[in-house]
Amino acid sequence: MAKGLSKGLTSYGDDGFSLFLRKAFIKAMGYSDDALSRPIVGITNTYSDYNPCHGNAPQLIEAVKRGVMLSGAMPMVFPTISIHESFAHPTSMFLRNLMAMDTEEMIRAQPMDAVVVIGGCDKTLPAQIMAAASVDLPTVVVPVGPMVVGHHKGEVLGACTDCRRLWAAHRADTIDAEEIEVVNGRLAPSVGTCMVMGTASTMACITETLGLSLPMSATVPAPHAERIRIAEASGRVAARMAVEGGPRPSELLTPRSLRNAAVVMQAIGGSTNGVIHLAAIANRTPHAFDLAELDEIGRRVPVLVDLKPSGAHYMEHFHHAGGVPKLLKELGDLIDLDAPTVTGATLREVAAAAEDVPGQDVIRPRSAPIKAEGSMAVLTGNLAPGGAIIKQAAASPGLLTHTGRAVVFSSVPDMIARIDDPDLDVAAEDVLVLQNAGPKGAPGMPEAGYLPIPKKLARQGVKDMVRISDARMSGTAFGTIVLHVTPEAAVGGPLALVETGDMIRLDTAGRRIELLVEEAELERRRKKLDAQPAPVAAERGYARLYQTSVLQADEGCDFDFMRHPSRLTAED
Repeated sequence: MAKGLSKGLTSYGDDGFSLFLRKAFIKAMGYSDDALSRPIVGITNTYSDYNPCHGNAPQLIEAVKRGVMLSGAMPMVFPTISIHESFAHPTSMFLRNLMAMDTEEMIRAQPMDAVVVIGGCDKTLPAQIMAAASVDLPTVVVPVGPMVVGHHKGEVLGACTDCRRLWAAHRADTIDAEEIEVVNGRLAPSVGTCMVMGTASTMACITETLGLSLPMSATVPAPHAERIRIAEASGRVAARMAVEGGPRPSELLTPRSLRNAAVVMQAIGGSTNGVIHLAAIANRTPHAFDLAELDEIGRRVPVLVDLKPSGAHYMEHFHHAGGVPKLLKELGDLIDLDAPTVTGATLREVAAAAEDVPGQDVIRPRSAPIKAEGSMAVLTGNLAPGGAIIKQAAASPGLLTHTGRAVVFSSVPDMIARIDDPDLDVAAEDVLVLQNAGPKGAPGMPEAGYLPIPKKLARQGVKDMVRISDARMSGTAFGTIVLHVTPEAAVGGPLALVETGDMIRLDTAGRRIELLVEEAELERRRKKLDAQPAPVAAERGYARLYQTSVLQADEGCDFDFMRHPSRLTAED
């Protein structure tokens, strides 16, 4: 098999000439024949002025290069798409699959024997792992790391759980415009990803559990020197893998490692977005991701990590308490500790080496969990026949079983237009319902599932309501919120049939979400819905590809044709 610079030659009809030409051009960069004879480690550059999460990427790239060269291999840095949650229109989820395709094709197109992918912000790690699973080239993942915490009036602050809490207070007129501007400058005091257990932190913990990154990679704060040393060590590991040819992602992304990832996701109070991303990663392998198994895991695995939004602490506290290795040790037989990692060690060896920090209370023992059940529960019922997700760990206990009157918004623009209307007919015990905010309907499945409390209720002191949608919500958000309702409204799912005034019953313990309307009436509404003109798809480009090919939330919102060949159906 071809290695190094001879790998994946450009087709000119003459392989000798192809290699000759390649070497001639790359020598223009000043490389010697000795350098060009080495195994090659590709390194993704996801730095962007639009991506403060990745503000430390240049330092990490230099450290990875150093580790590669110290191990005798040749580092080659190449750019890919970079996605930041707050700067991606219409949503970062809309662009995740584009980044996955870009990363995959750039790894395939350019000669490299192993690759180091550097990412962090919510959709980048999933996109990079999806790409790695499809290419199946030896891969090491280097997360950029979480921010350090901020402070305001003696209170520790974190983007973005506290940004939501304080913005809600501003909407309720308990924080004025001047103070909210001061808060705005203190929520994100350094580069890096959100320092709570949002999607970025969830995916970093999942990545470490899958064995794709080095121990402690998930939790070291972005500005810390230890983050740089992990990047250098990752370069060393990648150089070894470039010579040895493995382990490949297909050797690490196995049924047991995917189950391990689901266990950790439940134990850390993980983001609901992690469900979608883990399903998408699994669909790039021959192995299925089963929502029923996720729910079964959630019934058995308690929340052990005391982090916002489910708890009280932040990622740097999780790190100093022992990080993922210590969590794995506490989980014990709930984890398959014989799963391998990129370093060659098993999770059992990683857990055995975990630091024991006296007096820490961030990572709890199983005998004293934060929550008795896992972060998320999977709901089914006539409103969500394909399933829905509720982050029970961040919900109001008194609302986990609730029956209320639906107040329906037909789209995100409709919600924006009416949610704060003083004449809106809404009460605290009602159920807010958002339609047409799913993968196809929005498009891009925005994080609009965290419907704001109507201003007139917020001013009365209402802090939570049952909210239901086919959208997503940020992992940093909190509340009694039912998400990912499948099938979505835009493809004719039952959510599209809900009307204001209907009664809805949420029974989290029973894992049910029910629309309490007679079947005959629902059938009448279906016929009326079917008679309406079909939505017009985007005319061109990526938007058209997305709308015509994106899968539903339970299958990870990947493109139907990007799944592993063994998972493609006859229709595909």
